[in-house]
Amino acid sequence: MIWQTSRFAIELVLPKIMGIVNLTPDSFSDGGQHASESDAIRFAERLVEDGAEILDLGAESTRPGSTPVPAGEELARLAPVLREVLKWNIPISIDTYKPIVMQTALDMGADIINDVWALRHEGAVDVIAKHKTCGICIMHMSGEPTTMQLAPMRSDRAGGVVVTVKDFLSERSQILAKSKVAKNRIVWDVGIGFGKSPEQNFELLAKQASFLPSGYPLLCAWSRKSSLGKIIGHDKDNLASERVFASVAAAVLAVERGARLVRVHDVLATKQALQVWLAAKKQFD
Repeated sequence: MIWQTSRFAIELVLPKIMGIVNLTPDSFSDGGQHASESDAIRFAERLVEDGAEILDLGAESTRPGSTPVPAGEELARLAPVLREVLKWNIPISIDTYKPIVMQTALDMGADIINDVWALRHEGAVDVIAKHKTCGICIMHMSGEPTTMQLAPMRSDRAGGVVVTVKDFLSERSQILAKSKVAKNRIVWDVGIGFGKSPEQNFELLAKQASFLPSGYPLLCAWSRKSSLGKIIGHDKDNLASERVFASVAAAVLAVERGARLVRVHDVLATKQALQVWLAAKKQFD
């Protein structure tokens, strides 16, 4: 399976690790630690050294309760770091939902757009369709970041949360297909923690294989999420960094259930865990 992006055809036979580079002062997991250009670049270098195969740059937080920032501010945070990491031989993803930010980043040479809104903002689909080759990750989100966790989605329909999420991602993919966006450019993200209860998140993990017949690669992003914190007793945002072991366990379980990409903060720990998983898997193949 290949994920086609602007500069790279990413082979997904083995799971790929996407390293998170937050350029925001208010990220739930490491807010402000890498907000300066130099700190962010050094951190990105470390993620690559640790084994990240894709870098995902985000210059606006979409954590629960986050406040939107103007596109100009988002671009001011993003552009200097993007300009530098584009010199490296690694796919670069941009975590944004604003069409103007997408267009600017793609014009600079970015490879992937990672949109938590699944291209629902006016003009976003047009940007992706016009580009012809960039990769796109579309995610399911119930509600919007400011209030999504105040009233998590209802899943009382037949099939529960899995059918709701699958139907949404299928619909968004059909819209892209009508705009002549090739299927091999699209990856799905079920949206762990985005307007869902912990029980719904774990139902998505337990039944993740239900998404595989769609033919779209799955990206899973469990890293440091509050649902893991509730399980281990660290459910406050200021304790997100203490969810590393739980995050690694969730990443391995997601890969075991068919995820082709995992988006993580803790690259080295995830890489080592997946190396162990792969070694064991080879004995049974």
